[in-house]
Amino acid sequence: MNNIECITDAVHDPAIDLKPVRRALLSVTDKTGLVEFARALAGHGVELVSTGGTSKALREEGLTVRDISDLTGFPEMLDGRVKTLHPKVHGGILHIRGNEGHVASVTEHEIQAIDMVVVNLYAFEKTAAKVGVSAAEIIENIDIGGPSMVRSAAKNFEDVAVVTAVADYAGLAEEMAANEGQLGRATRWRLAKAAFSTTAAYDAGIATALEALVVTDNPHDAAVFDKEALPKTVRVIEPQSVVLRYGENPHQLAALYSDGSGKGVAGAKQLQGKELSYNNLVDLDACWELVSEFDETAVVIIKHTNPCGASTGDSVLDAYTRALAADPVSAFGGVLGINREVDGAAAEEIAKLFVEAIVAPSFTADALARFGAKKNLRLIQIAPAETPRVIKQISGGLLVQTADRKHITAEDLKTVTKRPPTPEELRALLFSWSICKHVKSNAIVYGRFHEGHGQTVGIGAGQMSRVDAARFGAMKAVLPLSGTVAASDAFFPFPDGLEVVAQAGATAVIQPGGSMRDNEVIEAADRLGLAMVFTGVRHFRHG
Repeated sequence: MNNIECITDAVHDPAIDLKPVRRALLSVTDKTGLVEFARALAGHGVELVSTGGTSKALREEGLTVRDISDLTGFPEMLDGRVKTLHPKVHGGILHIRGNEGHVASVTEHEIQAIDMVVVNLYAFEKTAAKVGVSAAEIIENIDIGGPSMVRSAAKNFEDVAVVTAVADYAGLAEEMAANEGQLGRATRWRLAKAAFSTTAAYDAGIATALEALVVTDNPHDAAVFDKEALPKTVRVIEPQSVVLRYGENPHQLAALYSDGSGKGVAGAKQLQGKELSYNNLVDLDACWELVSEFDETAVVIIKHTNPCGASTGDSVLDAYTRALAADPVSAFGGVLGINREVDGAAAEEIAKLFVEAIVAPSFTADALARFGAKKNLRLIQIAPAETPRVIKQISGGLLVQTADRKHITAEDLKTVTKRPPTPEELRALLFSWSICKHVKSNAIVYGRFHEGHGQTVGIGAGQMSRVDAARFGAMKAVLPLSGTVAASDAFFPFPDGLEVVAQAGATAVIQPGGSMRDNEVIEAADRLGLAMVFTGVRHFRHG
């Protein structure tokens, strides 16, 4: 049967759901599973048409492949920049099989039908992220022909199947095997939607990267990206990863969307336990962000995004014991963040408390065995992820800001009182400041440096006034407040909050400074015998 007869035979009643695949164009960057899928297609008599490296890979495995240049009658050129941008490719994809005018036109020009397009795109973002990559190499890795074919095939999904994900190969092979080499309309529609999502995400990645790319006069200079620059256009295109049971409350719908990096909370691996809820994920993220502040071994216990206990320690067990001691009542039903591998000794102790989830870089086999009896406990293994920007939706738009990555050291502090902090107070102040950064405003954190480690004592979170935050933090304290220090996420507008802190037993204070009444507050600190340092940095956290 000649090619024109193939096209004529491909005209179908639109009401028929199944459509045959007689010719497939394959051009992929990721060749995972390619050979097996191509063999499945060939087993149904599908003619394989391919390009460059894809064609070579298939031939090396003994498959019969037709070069794209044979289909188009035109050689690949411009170092591969032009190979599929041709009427005989796009006409073969785009013509409507049930449209007499379309069929007549492709017949006249001897354009052969392409019923399946298998394409995945140049790994642009991976290339852009390479160390030492040049601007010229980044630009060269912008795929043109691939997205064009994908869009053409997706637009004509009634007649053409477009395959952009390796994960779809096996299912499509099974469906074709069950239907004599044909695919259903519902499948073609699903593939088309995924294809448009793929090209949208691809273009968004290019646009976002190029906006931040600093271009020099020499295109071969190593690429430099301004990671702090806010984009002119915000593009949030991330595929749905998991449909959650519900949102913050049972009447709300919710889903998790992931960037596919396998990093951060969205890409973390769940080792055991019930499925994660919306609130679990929010708490886990807050937990991991806070515990990642520390270089030393640390454990944080989070409840409703606020820490209720946090400590560093000689071991995970030591840090956990100290964190729990800060507020054992609130810790019940909380989420734990641990910045070290969790071992059996720590797991043995943690298992005595009811917690919803634990996030850590890894768990030993002994720890997993000890947690195994608590089937509902969610264990989350995480790889760190960089989050350069924070995006919050408001009615009518989005708010975007750079992430709060500011770290304060002893050298950044300015002592403003007559008495400077002692070395022990200074360590406690820096520890408490790191915790306060992750507490909802207005926030006051009472902490101490006890037996060589930082430990929270009382946390006043999310209060409408700073003096109330100071009172609430003291009220929440289980451990002795005498000799603690206090961290305030913003300045004291009046001396009253400082007076509450002193009455509670704190001996030193860390705060940003910058109030119109700083002099009054400093005078009060001197009168109360407090040591006080200014950071010059505020850490409001509004959610």
